Amino acid sequence: MRTYTAHLKANATPVLVPEGFSIAAAQFGPFWLLAQRAWIAGVLALCAWAGIALLDPPGMAIAAAVLAWAQGVFGRDLLRWSLTRRGYQMEHVLAARDEDGALARLLAARPDLATGQI
Repeated sequence: MRTYTAHLKANATPVLVPEGFSIAAAQFGPFWLLAQRAWIAGVLALCAWAGIALLDPPGMAIAAAVLAWAQGVFGRDLLRWSLTRRGYQMEHVLAARDEDGALARLLAARPDLATGQI
């Protein structure tokens, strides 16, 4: 079972964000954040990667590994922060096998979302 947070905004589709480590965020870093529309966090991560590129080779490898790990661990939290800045509110915490199951549980708990009467 995975845990998801449901973020809701009036007249918008609910957004489900899974909990836990994000391999994609660790691998693609700022580009993953930018693809998720987390603009501020993505630009700051891009600046951090640019700063790491200025380090000497031994320090660069260690700093790059630490930053990749941190983005994997905190990437979803940065995504939640970005959703909050865009006006979404975290309404529910759901447990399900996959995202479709989490959406089904959300619609069972909030039938008004299925009819668009938020």
